[in-house]
Amino acid sequence: MDRAQKAAAVAELKQTFSEVGVVVITRNHGMTVAQSTRLRNAMRDAGATYKVSKNKLAKIALDGTDYTSLGDKLTGPVGLASSVDPVAAAKVAVDFAKTNDKFEIVGGAMGATPLDVAGVQALATLPSLDELRAKIVGLIVAPATKLATITQAPAAQIARVLSAYAEKENA
Repeated sequence: MDRAQKAAAVAELKQTFSEVGVVVITRNHGMTVAQSTRLRNAMRDAGATYKVSKNKLAKIALDGTDYTSLGDKLTGPVGLASSVDPVAAAKVAVDFAKTNDKFEIVGGAMGATPLDVAGVQALATLPSLDELRAKIVGLIVAPATKLATITQAPAAQIARVLSAYAEKENA
C-alpha cells in the first residue's frame, strides 16, 4: 500500500467515523472467506458496514472524531462494524458472534460514549430505529382510530334502530 492509498483509506475511515452512530470493534481469529462474506451481507442487509483496516491507519482516522476512545482497543486482527442506526451494527455483530466461535466482540463506542462487550450486547437488545419509528406511528394513530370508532358508533346505532323500525313497519 503506497502513501496515496493510505491517505485515501484514512480519509474514508475518518468520513465513516464522522457519519455513524455506533462503531463496534470485533476480532476475527481465522474466519473463512464464506463466513466473512456472510457477515458482510448480514451487515449490509441491516444498513451497517463491516471493514477490516490496518490498526495504525484506523488510529490516525480516529483523531479528531468522537471515537478517539477506541484507539486502545485496536490491537491484533480487528474489524470495524459501523452503522448510522445505533443498534444495527451491534445487533448483527452479537448475532453473528453467537453462531461463530472465531468471531469475538472487543468493544465499541456510541459517539463519545465508550462501550465494553456487555455494553455492545445490551445495545443489541434494543429495538432498531425503524422498529421505534413504527411503534411511535402506531401510538400516534391509535387514538385517532379509537376516536373515529367512538364517534361512528352512535350513528351506526341510530341507523340500526331506524332500520329495525322500518322492518317492523313493513312486516
